[in-house]
Amino acid sequence: MWSWWWGARASDEKDDLPRAIVTALVSIVAVLIWFLWAARKSRKLMPPLPPGPRGLPVVGYLPFLGTELHRKFEELAGVYGPIYKVWLGQKLCVVVNSPSLVKEVVRDQDAIFGNRDPPIAGLVASYGGADIAFSQICPDWKKLRKIFMREMLSNANLNSSYTLRREEVKKSIKYVYDKIGTPIDLGELAFVTVINAIMNMLWGDTLQGGEEGTNVGAEFKKLLAEQMVLFGKPNVSDFFPVLARFDLQGIERQAKKIFQWVERILDSAIEKRMNSDTGKERKDILQFLLELREKDDTATSITMTQLKALLMDIVVAGAETTTTTVEWVMAELLQHPEVMRKVNEELEEVVGLDSLVEESHLPKLHYLDAVIKETFRLHPPLPFLVPRSPSQSSTIGEYYVPKGTRVLLNVWVIHRDPKLWENPLEFQPERFLNDPSKLDYSGNNFKYIPFGSGRRICAGIPLAERTFMYTIASLIHLFEWKLPQGTELEFSDRFGIVTKKLNPTVAVPTPRLSKFELYTK
Repeated sequence: MWSWWWGARASDEKDDLPRAIVTALVSIVAVLIWFLWAARKSRKLMPPLPPGPRGLPVVGYLPFLGTELHRKFEELAGVYGPIYKVWLGQKLCVVVNSPSLVKEVVRDQDAIFGNRDPPIAGLVASYGGADIAFSQICPDWKKLRKIFMREMLSNANLNSSYTLRREEVKKSIKYVYDKIGTPIDLGELAFVTVINAIMNMLWGDTLQGGEEGTNVGAEFKKLLAEQMVLFGKPNVSDFFPVLARFDLQGIERQAKKIFQWVERILDSAIEKRMNSDTGKERKDILQFLLELREKDDTATSITMTQLKALLMDIVVAGAETTTTTVEWVMAELLQHPEVMRKVNEELEEVVGLDSLVEESHLPKLHYLDAVIKETFRLHPPLPFLVPRSPSQSSTIGEYYVPKGTRVLLNVWVIHRDPKLWENPLEFQPERFLNDPSKLDYSGNNFKYIPFGSGRRICAGIPLAERTFMYTIASLIHLFEWKLPQGTELEFSDRFGIVTKKLNPTVAVPTPRLSKFELYTK
């Protein structure tokens, strides 16, 4: 009996072994099938990436970009529609070309898409992203933006510094009057006027006056224009981080050279103020910032690096965008004499032929305001604004946008979209007269966002608007401008983060007003 039991037991054990193997194999296969099914299902649930050009292995679309990115991306928008992707090396870029999708980025998902993806050239110029423009969303950014908007550029401060802006505009008027009948580079004139007004407001000093100051201003303008190109130029170091140390295109070296040139101006102003016995009595912006630096309260105090980064934002970004606007407006007015005539008539009615333009006149200059807005539409200073980057993976429209993607808001295309604008390539200021409140600089109408929208909207709008409108109104009211004999205007541009006129706008002034003292006082 016992021998039979043991024999049966041994036989069962021999059968259990293959049975266990089969069971294990079946289980493994079942698990694999489940994982494959789950993965396939998750892929179906994951939205696709936006459409876009294929490009080449490794380098992506880089070899096909060219130098005019705004026009190349306009061409791609015509092929791929309101949103598309472009692989630039290892960097995925998503370009947004419609107001509804822009709204998703800057309003509906502003907290996700509020971060920046600064190029290396931008990091060099902003002390590693310590400023407002290139900083990530963080407590320091919120503190700096609050200081910038509520204190530095408050209405009270802007009103109190008007006499400084007026002084610089009057200097430029006298300079032009002394050059009556001779060609003047309007871009250089605008730059010297604007940079001196900004410096005077910041720390009570300017570039040197007269011809010497104009020559220094011309050099300064050239350097900042080159810096804007470097900010927007495709850089291998940005798209292949492993190659960044080699700086193959020399962009980082060039950016550092320009940065050091501008920083010397800032350092000189700061050192002069800190070593001045009367510095404490000055209540300009630099003194205000120096006092913040001395505070013990971390909620309101700033570092010297942050102080210089704020000054750099105003000096560089403020001067470049404002100067660019003035030159484009003057070029459009020279190209459209009938528009220039209407602006002159409005100035004669509001200001009069025996007075200078004052900032108090500006709110009444509705047609000039429309001219400037139309210029912003056709020539937005930043055709893609400042690139954004999602802090977490998200979607735009029906498409997946991974964390860290560079997101470009294509203002250039939106402002020229025939579905949004009638005769979009024609210069028609009247389109802004019907309902100006709907097409302002606030960023609430997403078909017109020259200064951006949402939490990253340009912080310097109040100063910029006063400065470019006051400068333009003064130059037009006091002088009649004509192209030099035998010359024609052309409107080629040079791409950069700020897209500027390629060739200078040169015109010959003659006085419009009869009172000699208006030009010389």
